[in-house]
Amino acid sequence: MKKAIQTWALAAASAVLCLSAVSCGETQTLGGLTESEKEMKSIAEQYVPNVIYSTYGDLAKETGELYDLLAAAADGGVDALTQAQIDAICAKFLQARQSWEESEAFLFGAATDFGIDPHIDTWPLDPDGLATELSNAEKVAALRGEDGIAYAAAKLGQELLGFHGIEFILFRDGKNRTVAALQANEDHEAFAGKTVTGEQELIYAAAVAGDLRDNCYRLLVSWNPNAPKEYADRCEELEVATTVTGSDLTYGENLLGAAAAGSSYKTWQSAMASILIAGCSNICAEVADVKMGNAHSGEDVNYIESPYSKKSFQDFIDNILSIQYSLYGAAGATSAQAHSLMSFFKSQNYSGAASLQSALDASLAALKACQAKGAFVDIYTDASVQKAMDEISALDDEINKAADWILRQ
Repeated sequence: MKKAIQTWALAAASAVLCLSAVSCGETQTLGGLTESEKEMKSIAEQYVPNVIYSTYGDLAKETGELYDLLAAAADGGVDALTQAQIDAICAKFLQARQSWEESEAFLFGAATDFGIDPHIDTWPLDPDGLATELSNAEKVAALRGEDGIAYAAAKLGQELLGFHGIEFILFRDGKNRTVAALQANEDHEAFAGKTVTGEQELIYAAAVAGDLRDNCYRLLVSWNPNAPKEYADRCEELEVATTVTGSDLTYGENLLGAAAAGSSYKTWQSAMASILIAGCSNICAEVADVKMGNAHSGEDVNYIESPYSKKSFQDFIDNILSIQYSLYGAAGATSAQAHSLMSFFKSQNYSGAASLQSALDASLAALKACQAKGAFVDIYTDASVQKAMDEISALDDEINKAADWILRQ
């Protein structure tokens, strides 16, 4: 499982935020918001809809479309499958994958509280377990159609669910699967001695994609009180929680209502620090120490994200971009918005603002240099990987310094 580092990071963040509630609460009770805190409120009002709602909105839409494409392919059967159809499914998968990776700087909240992150993004895939599941005709029959979504969610373990199960069906050696491959029996070494057809694989992929879609609908509904009705209706049908525990607030309402009665964020400083520590720092540490570090150090050479599509470096770049968008205040932003954390650091003369920007730029440049050399699964021992890990760790340090500074404002 990929989340070994996250429990520690969130616990540390909680401790820092509790301290901030003590140190900053006096301002709230004695005289309302300071000018600095008013700007923090404006930052949240920019960040929540333009980063979180926007990214999760794209993700929900794209995973819904991915399910529709895979369900149609499974229903039509492999004999009617075309290469154009496969290529369209692969393109949609990569689009949804990018939106997910660009959301990882805000895993705090629903993604963590509801266990959605490990449910849809655990690796490495268990190919031996998948071979056992798909060689059982009764289990494959249970995965067929819309009822198969519930079966997949309840009966398949995390190592067979989510993006990486679908990736295995759609990609091999960095390329889209071919019609010929899916019209033949599966030939991966884990399937030796078992007969599994491409049709059975498509049935499995469609069921898992339906579960992926449902969880991404839940992410958006849990944050955005104005999420599309069809997404909210699906969550209601599934009878899943979509509000902050012990509250009727969505996660977006909770963050936007910081320093007010009912919010879990007692001060605006704690809200900003949560974005930085539980969000941006957490994914920094995971990319450097776990996603890249486990394989590069030799601790676990099989612990490689997205090995079948060979998109690991793109995943890592998108993770760092999720930090950029969080700091800049808008999904896709290439410069800081007026009401954003990065603009705030500069306008308030935070001495580390330039170092933070430099560390962000260096991290992205180092990852792109790795990407130019080849796929992570092929070059994970290369010196360029250590260089990228070091740059990302330096970015992590700068983010934590910025959080410490903002807690004192």
